[in-house]
Amino acid sequence: MVKDRITDGRRIGQLLASELTGLQRGPFADISVVDADRDVEPTPDGAFAYRVTANDTEVAVVEVTPETARLVLNAEPVTVPERNDITADGGTVVVHSGAAVKATVDVLEQTLSR
Repeated sequence: MVKDRITDGRRIGQLLASELTGLQRGPFADISVVDADRDVEPTPDGAFAYRVTANDTEVAVVEVTPETARLVLNAEPVTVPERNDITADGGTVVVHSGAAVKATVDVLEQTLSR
């Protein structure tokens, strides 16, 4: 059983960037993480971490808070899984733990595939 849970917003944002750039299937074949601020300091209001582009068109921005990463989509997400570690408010998907990163990538994939 895992005792440690990743709840550091900056680290969650890094994990999300790794997942997005590591996938080369479907809509992720042309996904890029751009304008990354490697020294970003999380803020309560959300500090800019990087932009997510598909075919050189911005599809989302990732912001980090001390405890979360926020995927701010340019379009409403198709669906958001019912989990305790992911919440959504309009086009913003809030990732509360490292364990929720893969599910967040699925949200982006479904949104880009519509």
